[in-house]
Amino acid sequence: MKDKRTRRGIRPVASGLLGVLMPFALVSTAQTPTHAGLSSSTPAAAALPVNLENAPAQSPTQPMPYRTPLRPEQVQPLAASFNVATIESWAEQLTYGNRVPGMAMAIVHNGRVLSARGYGITDINNPQPVDAHTVFRLASLSKAFAGTMAGLLVNDGTLRWDSKVTDYVPGFRLVTPEATNALTVADVLSHRVGLSYNAYDRDVEANADYYSLTRKLANAPLRCTPGDCYAYQNVAFSLIGDVVFAASGNFYEQAVEKRILKPLGMDDASLGLAGIQASSRWARPHVRSRNGWVSLMPKPTYYRVAPAAGVNASASDMAQWLLAQTGHRPDVLPAPLLATLHAPLVSTPGEMRSGWRHQRLDSAGYALGWRVFDYSGHPVVFHAGAVQGYRGLLAMLPERDFGVAIMWNGESSLPSGMIPSILDRALDLPAQRWLDVDTDFGSDNLMAEEAPAPSGKKGASAERAVASPH
Repeated sequence: MKDKRTRRGIRPVASGLLGVLMPFALVSTAQTPTHAGLSSSTPAAAALPVNLENAPAQSPTQPMPYRTPLRPEQVQPLAASFNVATIESWAEQLTYGNRVPGMAMAIVHNGRVLSARGYGITDINNPQPVDAHTVFRLASLSKAFAGTMAGLLVNDGTLRWDSKVTDYVPGFRLVTPEATNALTVADVLSHRVGLSYNAYDRDVEANADYYSLTRKLANAPLRCTPGDCYAYQNVAFSLIGDVVFAASGNFYEQAVEKRILKPLGMDDASLGLAGIQASSRWARPHVRSRNGWVSLMPKPTYYRVAPAAGVNASASDMAQWLLAQTGHRPDVLPAPLLATLHAPLVSTPGEMRSGWRHQRLDSAGYALGWRVFDYSGHPVVFHAGAVQGYRGLLAMLPERDFGVAIMWNGESSLPSGMIPSILDRALDLPAQRWLDVDTDFGSDNLMAEEAPAPSGKKGASAERAVASPH
């Protein structure tokens, strides 16, 4: 897969992914359209499908294509083999014998919550059943909240996707003045800052505070000019919190609660360590030892980069989040905004190296807080998350108006096979045994654990191949 780029203009995402999205592709103006649809400055002809690879040059950091929401008559039904009770049984079996201490899962379709419940226990030392309102740490599933929060400010007209970070954070510096002045809001949210992968994550894990790490960015070597290449970030991504504060006058955590959590009825959700500890019921993180699972207290480290990894939520909350992200809460998240958030801006072929991604994905890209995959010819909006003792996965099928979120409180890759298993059932794809549970996958290819990256490539561990770091 070629990663086509130009020094000027939007670097198109791989043609395979664009081919999947093309039926929904439009050329937008510089900003997210208003509630009424396309912005007044967009010519009517722009509503026609276009070949994005031949599109005229635009600002290189500006979200350009966006996917229009499907009309109800365009939404395809789920496959006849899709059965919620079967999927719930898979989740239940993964907690048997403490294979995973506890799980929570939400499934939505056509604006309805099909399932939102818990499985297993909250704490191996003080076992309480996980239910729909048990709170888990979301880790990098939080990044979509950051992109959405920024998008709401764009929709308000108080921020632009091509706004310079230095306009809102005057003290911010990269290693050169040119790079500093080039970095935009869209670059930050799509991991196109120009830094090396996961810059200063080890310092985060060593308990460094966020502001000292942002100052370190002034001396960090750049791989490319901002906007020109992809490398996943946590520290640099969290600059969006400072931008939100400067643009809205509200601290990032307050802004997310005010504009997203409360309006959507995400009543169990919170941000930060104090937020999860104040929950009436929450799942403790667990790590493996020689004698089995060990229950821990959550680390504060990645909570310090709240836009990257600060949100906590229950299955009930995630059901509401999925409904909103699939377009069923236009009073909070208007459809044109969602289409912009979910449109890929940069190719990420490294996401296709191992396990189910290697077998199922034809291309991969990153949008604004979301990954976007071509999953055997079907667009999937996706993200994963991992911090010590917690894992999470979320996937949406726009053409089926379907979404699923799964969270668990143990460092295991076993539940990761839930996502391809569910997507395969929803799309009626040939069965693969992605999960080690008692079901009728119709395959002897046991893949309970993710396969290592192909030889000759630097691969992450099985855990990291499934759940992107933090």
